[in-house]
Amino acid sequence: MKVPSYVFRLGLFAVLAVVIVLLFPRYNNSFRYHYEIGKPWGYSMITAEFDFPIYKTDEQMQEEQQKLLSTFTPYFRYLPRVQREVMVISLQDMEWMQEHGYSRIALLSGGVSKVYPLSNVYTPKTAYDKYRYEIVQNLVLDTAKTLTMRENLLATLSPTQGVVQKGEKIIDRGEIVTERTYQILQSLRRAYDNESLGQRQRTLSIMGEAILVVLFLALFIIYLYVFRLTYLRNTNTVLFFCLQMFLVIALACLALQFNLSVYLIPFAWVPILTRVFFDSRTALFLHFTTILIVSIVVPAPVEFFFIQIVVGMVAISSLGDMTRRAQLIRTAGWILLTQVIAYTAFSFAQTGAWNAINPWMYLYFFICALLIVGCYGLIYAFEKMFRFISSITLVELTDINSELLHTLAERAPGTFQHSMQVSNLATEAAKAIGANALLVRTGALYHDIGKIADPLYYTENQQGVENPLLKMDPRDAAQVVIAHVAEGEKIARRNHLPEVIINFITTHHGASLVRYFYNTYANAHPGEEVDASLFRYPGPKPSTKEGAILMMADAIEARSRSLTEFTEEAISKAVDQMIDSQIADGQFAETPLSFKDVEDIRRVFKTRLSSMNHHRISYPTLNK
Repeated sequence: MKVPSYVFRLGLFAVLAVVIVLLFPRYNNSFRYHYEIGKPWGYSMITAEFDFPIYKTDEQMQEEQQKLLSTFTPYFRYLPRVQREVMVISLQDMEWMQEHGYSRIALLSGGVSKVYPLSNVYTPKTAYDKYRYEIVQNLVLDTAKTLTMRENLLATLSPTQGVVQKGEKIIDRGEIVTERTYQILQSLRRAYDNESLGQRQRTLSIMGEAILVVLFLALFIIYLYVFRLTYLRNTNTVLFFCLQMFLVIALACLALQFNLSVYLIPFAWVPILTRVFFDSRTALFLHFTTILIVSIVVPAPVEFFFIQIVVGMVAISSLGDMTRRAQLIRTAGWILLTQVIAYTAFSFAQTGAWNAINPWMYLYFFICALLIVGCYGLIYAFEKMFRFISSITLVELTDINSELLHTLAERAPGTFQHSMQVSNLATEAAKAIGANALLVRTGALYHDIGKIADPLYYTENQQGVENPLLKMDPRDAAQVVIAHVAEGEKIARRNHLPEVIINFITTHHGASLVRYFYNTYANAHPGEEVDASLFRYPGPKPSTKEGAILMMADAIEARSRSLTEFTEEAISKAVDQMIDSQIADGQFAETPLSFKDVEDIRRVFKTRLSSMNHHRISYPTLNK
């Protein structure tokens, strides 16, 4: 049984929610506070609910261990049946003693140990150098005794320093977390960790996280349903959104697991990648959703949310339509500056003190900016993975010096000029109705690429040569003309053009009639029922605003070449007739064009054609 596509797409969000909750670092359920040294305490006052010890930090323990071990004496014993007038140990044992800073040894003999300074002990070489005759090793390290005594000595070291009494205040809202307070809070967390927690408590904690994650994802889905339904209906697009969120959230959880700063993670990847392929509003909404989810588990969530929201807004505002690689570097620079200003200002607003600023944060921001520049590689990867197309790729495709367009200009110069004029018309129309002007411009340049195969069959390339199609049966001639669409698709795929550009090639005539040859055949065979399918393009019809604009611009530009006069009235009449006939033929039924869009497109075409075909004044000649 086939699963409906909408169920599959909603299932992707459900899977993402489950994976996110599983990725969240597991804190103790009874002590879910987030705090950092130098930051204000953002919760209500905490008092000790029970007596608990203050545990020493790892640094303190290491320092005290080193100090204690500096007095430790390793144990040696004599090897049996060797001379004992000089104490000689192996070079390896001597190096081990010096490496650990031991200055004495304890010699076991007859059940009694006696301590000697290390200066009285030799290696075979140093003994020979002093006494000038060979003396073999006679002492060996008693590993078992040494390890036992060492462990006994370390056992005397207490892991705690002081006790917090029940009812004692620990910290209150707004107070700065000092190193001492941090140590007490860590000790309290450890005390809670030592308590056995009920399964019900753990379940409720995970349930709360899951509800929040589902809530945030549901809000994003509602946004797509209300404002961007076409995105929600596309499985590739939904998968792209989910993969982005998973990537940055997984990196954030990984950083938290290894006690790294979450500010190393380039959260700006989400709005940048989304803006490159889609629109600004969706990019910002997806960024908000991602940041809200991460805020559930990060330390200092208010500060994190504040900084990252500002970062997302700056990323989208500074990027715009990304048509050059340098824009990404500029955006990374603006994001770095924004993070520095936002963090510094937030710290001052919360504490009013210079010492509350962590200078390492600025290094984290710089590393994050470098990772944002690396987003260019992700743009290319996602472009190939999901068959999207970025503005950078579109700009590269519009280069008329590219091999394919250069071939079109050489083999079919008339078609090339026609494509350029159609591109200009379509671009202006797209701008007027808010469609993707760069996309339709690129599609227009390649829409007639199939005419490369037989350029002389098309009037714009004949230049005085008799049209060979006029010698053919109108049905065969129509099939020759129709074939340029399929041929264009073959050429495009052979040259690895993106799918979205190929769609322009296959839809620029929709399912319309090759009207010239249809009328010619019908006039030559009065009374015969004409099989229209022999004269009709196979389609498909355009399904986007950009595809509809190109179809209109292509037909109108071709029609304008047949005009005998270029008055405003003649141009207006030609534009209206062509668009009205396409609408009546149902060619735009599958597009989201509104009546206002169509009227705006008409206006642009009329104005543009009038300016392209204006009359020039005649220059006077000199009287002789």
